[in-house]
Parts: sequence; structure tokens; C-alpha cells
Amino acid sequence: MTQPYQSDIDFILSKQFDNGANLWATPDKRVGKGGVFSTLACARMLAELGTADTPLMKETAELLFSLWREDGRFQIAPSSAIYPCQTAHTASTLCHMGHSSDSRLTKTADHFLKIQHTDGGWRCNSFKYGRGPETEFSNPGTTLDVLDFFRFTSFLNNDERLDHAVEFLLRHWVTRAPIGPCHYGMGTLFMKVEFPFFRYNLFYYVYVLSFFEKAKKDDRFLEAFEVLQSKLVNGKMVVENPNAKISHLTFCKKGESSELATQRFDEITTNLH
Repeated sequence: MTQPYQSDIDFILSKQFDNGANLWATPDKRVGKGGVFSTLACARMLAELGTADTPLMKETAELLFSLWREDGRFQIAPSSAIYPCQTAHTASTLCHMGHSSDSRLTKTADHFLKIQHTDGGWRCNSFKYGRGPETEFSNPGTTLDVLDFFRFTSFLNNDERLDHAVEFLLRHWVTRAPIGPCHYGMGTLFMKVEFPFFRYNLFYYVYVLSFFEKAKKDDRFLEAFEVLQSKLVNGKMVVENPNAKISHLTFCKKGESSELATQRFDEITTNLH
């Protein structure tokens, strides 16, 4: 898989010291800093490009696990609050890198089930946009990341608490309104195909939910799937809105079909059969 994308891999690797330390991190191990060239984002991209078994990726996984705490959370920046979105993104990234069976992530799963919000999702107690009735809800983006993590675990389709989380996201498909402390909504940008999976977006939304039996036969999910399916051009998924800094890369070039994105779409259709 890696050969057709070697130039993409080389470009991502060329950025690994840009934040001041090795492995795209800062000297004080901030693995979320740097946007699309942070440790977390680069690890996710390289995993997508088929390099999970390389020594560099194993070293990157060790760095991420060094930030794990005994209660299951990940502290991705020193001396700061630990938010569920940070733990969710780190845990799901490690799963994409092939570490879903690590016992530390079992504690992370337990942690998430303990802090699940009453509406079924997960939220961070950070109110950048002030407080209002809409901020009492969970964050859909965080909830999607948490479910992306849980799909790698034995809880998948075996726990009603996850069904509750799926229902929360399906309700959001109907309301579309910005909710949660971080005001996640479903507007024009949400509907544009993004790849790779970095944030709350139609493609990522449909992909993750396709693993959950609760969603597969639900009319709301099927409607979202049909919208995504309508984006295909000659059976290929076209990337509409990649991160601008990587929009020139072969695997996610803006306005062009992506073989890897198409493989992810094919995975959705397999999940539905």
C-alpha cells in the first residue's frame, strides 16, 4: 500500500521536528499542537497510509502511551486540564495504529462509561462560547471520537450505553443545530467530504456509525448514508474539503477521487450488508 503514497509519507515525515522535538511533538510533549502536523494528526495519517508497523510508528505509540494516566485519561499537554475530547482522540488514534488490545485502553473505556453525559454523549466542561441552553448538551464531535474508539472494543454492539450515544448522534442529524459547549453543528462544511478523518464531518459520521447495529437500519442514518453515497463519482469518493496544508497530497487531493477514501466508503457498505 505504501508505494503509491511514498511521496505523501515522506512529506509527513519531513515535518516531524517542526514543533521543536521528535515525532511532531513539542519539547514538553504536547502531542496535539501543530494542527495537521501534530503528533496525533500525523500518526493518524500515517496509519491511514499503511505504516502502522514501522519502528517510527511504534515509537510514536510509546510517546502517546507515556501520556496515559492511571484513571484511563490521556494528558496531552502538561499542567493543563484533561478534556474528554483529548482522551478520545488519543485513544482512537492508538486504535487506528493497531493498539486496541492494550490493557491501558480497557481502563480508558471504563473511564468513558463512567463520565457519559445524561443525553448519551460526552462533553467537555469548557465554555469558549459562553453558556446557554445549547451548551447543556454533549459535544457531537467528542461523542463521535469516543464511538470511534469503542468500535475497536468488546463493547461494540454489546452495551446499551453505546446505543444511547448512537441515538444522541442520530438525533443531531435531525436537529443539525450547534450544540454542546463547543457548538458542533451540521452546516455546509459538515456536508462536504473530508478525508482523512480529523473532525466532525459527514464522511466520518457515517463511517463510525456504520459499525453500530443501533444505527444501521435507522432512517436517520440511512439518509446520511444516501447523502454521502451521492458524493461518489464513477464509484470513487471525491475529497471536497481536505485540510488546506495537505490538500496537495495524493491520498487526499482536493477535488479528486481518493483510493483510500473509497476504501473507507466500501467498508461502510460492507458493514451495512
